[in-house]
Amino acid sequence: MTEQTTEQTTERAPERPAGEPTPEPAPTPEPAPAPERPAGPVAETNAGPVAGTPTDPVAGTPAEQSSGQSDGQPTGPVAPRRTRRVVWAVARWTAAVVVCGGVGTGTALGITALDRDEVPGLATEDDGRWEYPRLVLPALPADKPRPFTAGNDGEIHHADPRALLLPAPAGATPDPKLDGGFVSTEAYLSLYGEEFRDELRKSLSDSTLRHVVARGWTMPDGTRTSVHLLRFSSVAYAESYGDTALEVDGTSGPKALPLGVETPVPEELADDVEVPDTRAYVYREKKPYGAEQTRWAYVQAGDTLALITQTRKGESLAVPFQQTATLQNQLLG
Repeated sequence: MTEQTTEQTTERAPERPAGEPTPEPAPTPEPAPAPERPAGPVAETNAGPVAGTPTDPVAGTPAEQSSGQSDGQPTGPVAPRRTRRVVWAVARWTAAVVVCGGVGTGTALGITALDRDEVPGLATEDDGRWEYPRLVLPALPADKPRPFTAGNDGEIHHADPRALLLPAPAGATPDPKLDGGFVSTEAYLSLYGEEFRDELRKSLSDSTLRHVVARGWTMPDGTRTSVHLLRFSSVAYAESYGDTALEVDGTSGPKALPLGVETPVPEELADDVEVPDTRAYVYREKKPYGAEQTRWAYVQAGDTLALITQTRKGESLAVPFQQTATLQNQLLG
């Protein structure tokens, strides 16, 4: 009996007597609050997306991703698609590199197109040199070699002596009396003091002087320059006049002095501008001097003797004088 009663109780609840109140059902316990979801991608299951979960416009909804799972297992975190942002970043940096490269190339081309003195920070400081035209040696007949070369043992200048004169620099005012042509012996002797002229005149007469050519100019700072070329009939006569009459190779200075000079001081041309097969003798007027100072130089080159003089009020400048003497020496050598 006991077993039957138990089975009946299990199959159907016993009927309650009439009039007995129906007991109220037990209150349903409230579900525990869901834990806070961490920031970042949300794990999704086949049950569908969690309410409030944002969907990725490219990857689709979580439901769409879940439906594509064949094994029914939960999907992993959804990684954000950064391809587009990476492409734009690469494009921006590429454009920046191209622009910078173009600007740098343009700047470099602009600088290289300028002369050195036009570039800030690279301009060569003015040291007082004059701007001479480009020097060009005169043409010679095919059978006439230049001096100091094979076939010209006599060291004869076959070119017109006027073509061997140094041209005036930029900004110079030409001397109308010394215009690059032939001048007289007396015009040449007027460069020296009167006490030396008679002896020099006699020496020139004995040395078979052929030609005297000269050019002169004045610069804006008042420096007066003259260049005289004396051509003799041979190297022997040219050297004899320089050594005997002028004594240009004397240790105490030349015998004949320019007009107004009392005491000479020997100097040297720069070692890096020496011209082979020529001899240069350079002097300046020693202090005290008058209102002007004079510098002068002799260049012995084969059958030709050059005299370069510069005079300036106050003090004659060394740099333009050395430049002038060197360039004339190069033309003769």
